[in-house]
Formats: sequence, C-alpha cells, structure tokens
Amino acid sequence: MTPAIGRALILLALLAASAGAVVAFATGRRYSVEGARWTRWLGYAFGIAIGLANALMVYALVTHDFSVSYVAQVGSLAAPTWVSVVSLWSSLEGSILFWGLILGGYIVVATRMMQQRHPELLPDAMGVWLACAAFFAFLLAGPAQPFLTIPNPQADGPGANPLLQNHVLMMIHPPFLYLGYVGMTIPFGLAAAALLRGRLGQDFVGALRTWLLLPWIFLTCAIVLGGWWAYEVLGWGGYWAWDPVENASFLPWLTATAALHSAILTERKGILKGWTTTLILATFLLTILGTFMTRSGVFNSVHSFTQSAIGPTILVFLAVGLVFSVVLLAFRVDTLSADGALGDPVSREGVFLLNNLMFVLFTFTVLIGTVFPLLVEASTGKQMSVGRPYFDAMAVPIGAALLFLMGVGPALPWGAANGEQVRRALLPPLAGAVVLTAIGYAFGVRNAWTLVTLAFGGYAAQVTLGEMWLPLRQRMRGKGEAFGHAFVEGQLRRGRRRFAAYVVHAGAAVVIIAIAVSSTMGVSSEVQLRVGEVTRVGDYTLTFVKADDVMEPHRRSLVATVAVSRDGKDLGTLKPAMNQYAREREPIGTPAVRTSLKEDLYLSVMNIDPEAGTLGLLAMVNPMVGCLWLATAVMALGGLMALVPSRRRVEVIAPAGAAAVRPGLAVEPTP
Repeated sequence: MTPAIGRALILLALLAASAGAVVAFATGRRYSVEGARWTRWLGYAFGIAIGLANALMVYALVTHDFSVSYVAQVGSLAAPTWVSVVSLWSSLEGSILFWGLILGGYIVVATRMMQQRHPELLPDAMGVWLACAAFFAFLLAGPAQPFLTIPNPQADGPGANPLLQNHVLMMIHPPFLYLGYVGMTIPFGLAAAALLRGRLGQDFVGALRTWLLLPWIFLTCAIVLGGWWAYEVLGWGGYWAWDPVENASFLPWLTATAALHSAILTERKGILKGWTTTLILATFLLTILGTFMTRSGVFNSVHSFTQSAIGPTILVFLAVGLVFSVVLLAFRVDTLSADGALGDPVSREGVFLLNNLMFVLFTFTVLIGTVFPLLVEASTGKQMSVGRPYFDAMAVPIGAALLFLMGVGPALPWGAANGEQVRRALLPPLAGAVVLTAIGYAFGVRNAWTLVTLAFGGYAAQVTLGEMWLPLRQRMRGKGEAFGHAFVEGQLRRGRRRFAAYVVHAGAAVVIIAIAVSSTMGVSSEVQLRVGEVTRVGDYTLTFVKADDVMEPHRRSLVATVAVSRDGKDLGTLKPAMNQYAREREPIGTPAVRTSLKEDLYLSVMNIDPEAGTLGLLAMVNPMVGCLWLATAVMALGGLMALVPSRRRVEVIAPAGAAAVRPGLAVEPTP
C-alpha cells in the first residue's frame, strides 16, 4: 500500500507542476486574475503533494517498510532512528525526493510572499519554478523512482552509507546544502520574469536580492559545514581538498556572491541590470551542473552518488536551461535599460565592478580545473586529474585580491572622488595592515602569501570596523545619544542593511585569514605507540592510555583513549576511534578534536590493535580552524540581519487586467 500511495503522490506532483507551468506562462502572456489564481493553486498543490510523499518516505524508513524499494536499499533494523531519518537524503532516489520537498517549500513561500507585491511578474516566475519542479517530479516518476514495490521484501536492509552514519553533522549539512542549491531556483525564475517583462525596477530588484540572499546564506553555511564534516570524519586533518563535488557547491556560491554585490549597484544606481540577471541565471545553471556532478557518477568522490541513469537526463535539463538563458538574454537583455551611469572607476561602484570581475575570474578558474578532466576523458578516453597545486596556485592570489578589494571598496566614496579624498580614504587603513602583519610575523608566520593575506586582512578589518560603527559614532557625537539608543536606532533600525553587510564582510575577512593561517602554520606527527608510551606534537604531550573494543547495534568501534597535557597541565582525554560497518570492507575513522579559537589538537587513528595494545596515531595542531567555523556563523548572522525588512509604505503595481490594489496599502518590502 505504501509504495502505491507514494507513486500516486509523485504523479500528482508531476501533474500539478506541469499544468501549473503551462497556465503560468499563458497568464504571463495575457494576464488574468483567474489564471493567476490557478497558477498559485497548482503551485500549492505541487508543494503539498511532494511534501506528503516525503513524509510517507520518512514513515517508511522509520518503520522499516522494506516493501518500499528505497527503504530496502538504505534501511536497516540496526540503524538508530536519526540515521533512518537522514537516510532520506543518503542515496540517489531519496535525495531527489528531498530536493522536491525543498523546492515545493520554496515555491509555496515565495508565491505567498510575492502575490500582492509583484503580481505582474509572478506568473512568469512561477512558470519557471514549476517547469523546474516538473522536471524533478519527472525524475521521481521515471528514472529515479523511490516508491517501487519489492514483491518479496527481505527482513532487513544494508543500511545507509557508513560515512553518513559516522557524524551527526550529516543531519545538518545536506539540508543546508539543498536549501542553498534548490533555493537558487527562486531568483532564477525572478530574473527570467524580469527579462520576459523587460522590467527590473528598484522595487523588484529588492525582492530579487532578498531571494538570492536567503539561499546564499544556506549555501555559505553548507560549504563550511561540509568542510567541518570532512575535518571531523575523514581523518586526514583538512577541511578542503578541491574535490570536484566540493567545487560543485563553491561555483554557484561565487557567482551568487558576485550577483549580490552587483544587485546593490542595480538597486542604488539603476545600473548593471543585465549583468545582475546574467549572474543569477549562471548561478542556477551551476547548481544544475553540480547536481549532475554528484548524481551522474562521472566523478570519483566521497561526496558523490553511484553511477546512475539520471546523469544524461540532468545533462539534457542543463542544456535546456542553458539555451533558455542564452536566448532570453540575447533577445531581452536590452530591455533592461540602465537608469544611470557607472561613473568614475576610482569610486566605490568602480571597485564593486572590479570585485565582480574577480569573482567571475575565480569561477572560471575553478570551473576549468573541475570540468577539464571530464572533457579530456570524453574526447580522448584518457583519464586525468587536476590536483590541488593548480587550484592553490590560482585561488590564493585571487582570494588575496578579493580580500584587498573588500577593504578598498567601502573606504572609497560613491561617485567621483578627487585625489585628496582618495588619499584620506585609503592611507589610514594601512596601519591595520602593518599591525596584523607584524603580529603574524611575531607568532612565526613566514609564508609570503600568508603575510600578504594578513596585510590585506588587517587593511580590510580596519575599514570594515570603521565603516560598521561610523553611524553609531555620528549619532553619539552629533545627537548626544547613549550607546544603546544610538545602536538600536542607527544600526538595527535605520541602518540595518548597511550594518549587516559589514558584519558579513568582517566574518569573511576572518574566514580568509583563518584559511591562510591554518593551511600554512600547522604541525603534524605520525607515531606508533604502545599503552603507556608518550609522544609530543607542538606544545602538547600525548599519552596512550588504553584501547577498547566497543560493539554497537550498527557498528563495531575500536576506541583509543589518549591523555592530553600541555606545560604540565592536564587537559583531559581524547578518544579517536576506528569504526567497522557491516556493508564496508574498510574501517572508517572518527578523529577526536580539541577545539579552541587559537588552535585545534587533532588526533586520528591510522591503525589500532586492542589485544596487542598498539596504536598508530596521526596527531596535528591546526591553528585558527575554530575561528573559521565561528566566522562563518558571523557571516550567516549578518545575512539574516539583512533579510529582516524595514517597515515603510510602498505602492504595489498591479498589471493591466488585474484587480486593483488598495492605495496606501502598507506592506513590508524586502531589503
């Protein structure tokens, strides 16, 4: 019964999305209130149907209904309940089903929020959203069916991929990644609607920016959570290896970040409208490329799914999306006429544009290194790889340049500036550059690029902090306001978006500095120990206390207990482990990490024998890794602050033929 109900819900979702896309595009060409209403209802119907299908699958996983094909593939009686739930996205068919759930939720929420604010653009946007929804519903109804019936089900299943059971972060990282990836569908549809209607006014670019910022926040968190998972699970001591699937999530983040900066100029100056929409369209296409990378099996990665039949189908969808975007830009981008001019290149808007070009250069650099081996193999049959040296050699200078521009841009004024204004703006932050570089050198930094990063980071930090608190100082000095009142009124109410942007910049500067320092200043040691033996790494003294053999329902764990001290002070014990799962021939390690803002002590088991009392241990001291996780949270907090709308009265423009909107209607516009 469960498989039949599941298939019926998938078919209902496919029907609602397909019909909704047709009605939406027809309504976009000739607006009618009835057509808009039907479009919304069909969008809601898709969201409800795909939501019920996901709920049914979770129920089947938790109750171990092995008559459902997907449960038979990833379920296990021995798995903890949380593992059964996260198994929803642990394999191909379930991940597509979860994708549909996130897309349905986005469509429902975006439709509800925009139906009164931008009724003239919503039908075309919904046409794009529902066309994408129809494609993923088609995958679930055809090549990636999760609700096939198993006639004679087994009494038990193999369980989910052990890598996904090995850390609780797998409850968080994939949902954040999907919320970022799938969420890019919404600004894609809005940008397409703006091109189809030939209109990208200040009111609509605010909505476009908001719906781009929301998935950007999720994608930012997802990328770092993925790095944290790799750091805590894979046992090699790093968090980023330029893996093709890691790159797949990084590529749309780069173009989305560029688009957010470009949208500021579009909203403030009425310029770069075509460029902003191009970046948004490219961001969505890169998410589909990333989906192809992870679900086609063409890349060998710990993140990717196995070889599947849906790879070519996704590739066709990517090709259709690319053709649609190119044709739309070719025929409609000239309708988005600029309301102003770029002006002096030595200005804040000039640096914004240079910043955009650097992000695009970064995107092409990563894209070429990721896709080129695949193109070579497809054309010649020879396998090759582009390794970390290429990416580091290209990414390090570009990243340093972006950090420098992060400081220069906000320091410069809007519009034209004379030489004296430029000097007054750009020279004082050199003090911050000198101070942070000197501090780094005093703590032993000798790598040239790390010193350059510290210099640019100090420059950007002084500018960012100065600009962040400038309105606060002005209110306290000019109006004599107390700190609390000036902060609430000047920063959180009137200047919240500005303040939030600098919070994001502050977090980003710390992230880049932390990456540079942790990548070049760490120390490591590989040792073989017997019970009672002692070793040192950095300032830490490690003593191998014992090894235990622990049996759990879903795995066997060999756990080492290591006592840690520093300068004679006892810091407790760490317990790295090696885990053996039934479906895996090779054991999977679980490192133990002692984290602080200054540095991490990282212990990973290479081999362990409880009977002989021996341990092969990888011990590392990684500086500033904790700052990386914390700074990402600061970036996300800044993004969330920017999403909070200010309350003011705006006029809602209704399309010809639509019901009139009451004048003076107070709404809460997007920032």
